[in-house]
Amino acid sequence: MCTGGCSRFVGLILLPLGFICIGANLLLIFPNAERKWVDHITLQVWLMGGILGGGLLVLCPGCAAVRAGGKGCCGTGCCGNRCRMLRSVFSSFFGGLGSFYCLVVSATALEGGPLCYVEPGEWQYPFHDPLNGTNYLANQTLWSTCLEPKNIVMWHVVLFSILLAASAIELVLCGVQTVNAAIGVFCGDCRSKPKHHADVS
Repeated sequence: MCTGGCSRFVGLILLPLGFICIGANLLLIFPNAERKWVDHITLQVWLMGGILGGGLLVLCPGCAAVRAGGKGCCGTGCCGNRCRMLRSVFSSFFGGLGSFYCLVVSATALEGGPLCYVEPGEWQYPFHDPLNGTNYLANQTLWSTCLEPKNIVMWHVVLFSILLAASAIELVLCGVQTVNAAIGVFCGDCRSKPKHHADVS
């Protein structure tokens, strides 16, 4: 696959992944799709790893990669798409940083667990205890510790797992596009150019 075709392919995958991260982070702000719990959500949700890191910072390199897979900035020939490839190098680098940020935030959230209402009547992180070797992810019987919001542990685990998986894929794709676009800057687009037929008088 040529550099232009590869750029377009990567960009078309990054764009939906970015929107998935934004959607997952928005759902995390409203546990069980209810507004009344907004004041009691996990710190990692407020860090906006999905909206900022895996979302906005990845949508930009996604768009840049799709554009780099199109015609050159001066049409066919001329700079041979090198200008757009150069922009894609820088945007993919920052997209990789954003997806890495989302990856770290999601992994930390899954490790610490959700903030929830527990007995004897207080809000806390019941599964965030470094001295306790119990893994709440492997032992679902512990999930009943959280009384409110209902099903908050499942909500937390599923959405942050989606963010973790999506950001990991984004990180790989941004790395691939950084290398691909750098090759495109120096070598140009390997796609065949349309032939121009001279007018016969």
